[in-house]
Amino acid sequence: MEIINKIRSQTGSRVSGESRRSSRGRRLFRKLRQRWKLLGLFEIDKDHDFYPLTCDLKEGLRDAIQDTIQSEATQPDLTDEDYSAKLTQGHEGYVLRTYAGPVFRHFRQSLGVSEEGYQRSLSSCGLYLQFISNSKSKADFFLTNDKRLFLKTQSKREVHFLLRILRKYIQHFQSYPHSLLVKILGVHSITRAQEKKKYFIIMQSVFFPDERITGRYDIKGCHVSRWTEPEPEGSRVLQVFKDLNFEGNVICLDQQRPWLLRQTELDTRFLRDLNVLDYSLLVGFQTLHQDEKNQSWSLANLIVRTKRSVNGTGSPTTSQCASVPGTVEEEGESTEQEDDGTECSGTPDVTSARRVPLKKIGQQASTISNISDAIAQNRRLLLNYKNPLHVMDGPELRYFVGIIDIFTVYGLKKKLEHLWKSMRYHGQEFSTVSPSRYAQRLCHWVETHTV
Repeated sequence: MEIINKIRSQTGSRVSGESRRSSRGRRLFRKLRQRWKLLGLFEIDKDHDFYPLTCDLKEGLRDAIQDTIQSEATQPDLTDEDYSAKLTQGHEGYVLRTYAGPVFRHFRQSLGVSEEGYQRSLSSCGLYLQFISNSKSKADFFLTNDKRLFLKTQSKREVHFLLRILRKYIQHFQSYPHSLLVKILGVHSITRAQEKKKYFIIMQSVFFPDERITGRYDIKGCHVSRWTEPEPEGSRVLQVFKDLNFEGNVICLDQQRPWLLRQTELDTRFLRDLNVLDYSLLVGFQTLHQDEKNQSWSLANLIVRTKRSVNGTGSPTTSQCASVPGTVEEEGESTEQEDDGTECSGTPDVTSARRVPLKKIGQQASTISNISDAIAQNRRLLLNYKNPLHVMDGPELRYFVGIIDIFTVYGLKKKLEHLWKSMRYHGQEFSTVSPSRYAQRLCHWVETHTV
């Protein structure tokens, strides 16, 4: 009898263990299913798994940026030491490291991003937002509460690659200040007690401000696995669609189309030379109001936009009401309207009393003395808008355009993936191709989907 009871006990324990594992599996499945149903933005409140992490990030980043605010003014020339710099700051329960801090500080200044505004956006009392997408990436995405900045976790390999190409990345923006490439403003890692080190980058959001955006697309220039099933009409789910969803649409830019074609060519050539693929062209749509359709091409607007295009990224004519290209706006500021509801014209009588000093990176001068230099750098007329380096107006729509995810190298793993997909999707266009083919294909997509 004792033996029988022992067998029953062991059997019961085994069944109970299997039941618990099955129960955990069902919970995990439900959680994953719910994750894919809840695409979009969600506040990371006290009940959220990431709440402790984001609280530590806010504190750590606040102190890291405070260190740059209190340090000596940056020098015009970056050194090898600046690119290899690493700042380690210990906090209760975690350690935050900042990589190449002086370089990113220079870059932020070139974009007109003040350290105080950058710090305020990253460490405000407002909750971070988690962005859940239908991307295959295993990265975690966070948005600051004002939606200006993205924080994205990256692998150690990707961060090391970014730091290795950082000098070329900065030089590309020196050569082409109006580049569509995502603006990376900082690289950090955080090591929390009993957890593995997490690397992450901070970048400007291409889709900012997003309140009126009605459509978002992630374009790779291919067809395989490039369809997102739309949610039912009336759904509040925030979706980012793909290439096949875009078919039948065009980007109507009129006179600005040649600029977009040329800049896409320049940016993809840069990525091709880095042996990079799998990047995406983000495209967002926003309907223009009737008054917005006329203001962009008014005489006063054309004058200030031309000055900003020729004088450089941080024009000395920039005022509080006409934002510096790329600027992360201060709280309460607006680049679209004055108190009387009219758009800020940026005429000389408005701006002359508010001129701001200009910074430079490396050998790039703070002003461009002639039009030929501006043409060589493929500058364009920038809008008086909060995110002008990624925003273009057509006759009826405002477009948000930028190139993201620039860290995938065409190494052995990707070459094997290309070989396997070539056999599986014979005759079809899939994402994993050589960097040269990838760049050529995305340029072709822009050419055939713009008018």
